[in-house]
Amino acid sequence: MTSSTSARAPFLVLLDVDSTLIEDEVIELIADYAGVTAEVTEVTERAMAGELDFEESLRDRVALLEGVSAADVASVVDRVVVTDGVPELVAGVHEAGGYIAAVSGGFHEILDELAERLGLDRWRANRFEVSDGKLTGRVSGPIIGREAKRETLLEWAEELGVDPTRTVAIGDGANDLGMMSAAGLSVAFDAKPVVREQAHVSLPDRDMRQVLHVLGLQG
Repeated sequence: MTSSTSARAPFLVLLDVDSTLIEDEVIELIADYAGVTAEVTEVTERAMAGELDFEESLRDRVALLEGVSAADVASVVDRVVVTDGVPELVAGVHEAGGYIAAVSGGFHEILDELAERLGLDRWRANRFEVSDGKLTGRVSGPIIGREAKRETLLEWAEELGVDPTRTVAIGDGANDLGMMSAAGLSVAFDAKPVVREQAHVSLPDRDMRQVLHVLGLQG
């Protein structure tokens, strides 16, 4: 996928967020406020390895966050560390005439500000249910899991006029396998073994500039 080819036909790069676009697992940062970090981390790791159903595991983890204030959740964005090379990847994709987006099993409450700051073209995530300024321990609306990520890639490709064969999905966990199976190119980024085994390309180093090389956008 060279820049000259991209000038003739658009392409879409879709990234997972937690431990891909960013270095963190946002739900673990929020768990600090509830004093349940160890419990949430254990479930997250098992879900990403494909040992647990993602949607069920997310509900279980969010239930542990009941009572955390919405203000504390909002403050987490200041603790998030963007993965090395993400700004360069965004710029490189846009320069080549492509679109770059993110879909997350995490939460809009953090992703909205982050995505705007990075200049992403699209983003989608879960939402916490909030009552009286506090988390209820439930997710508001349908959960963004494996199937929803796959549907998101295909939906946005159609909206943007991108042939599905010119889509790239980048992720690290089992819940990313849906969108990766639907993409023209799947990239495992510092990923769990189950993801590395099924991806077209596996990148072990935590530097998104590598993706530019994979796409032929950087020599």
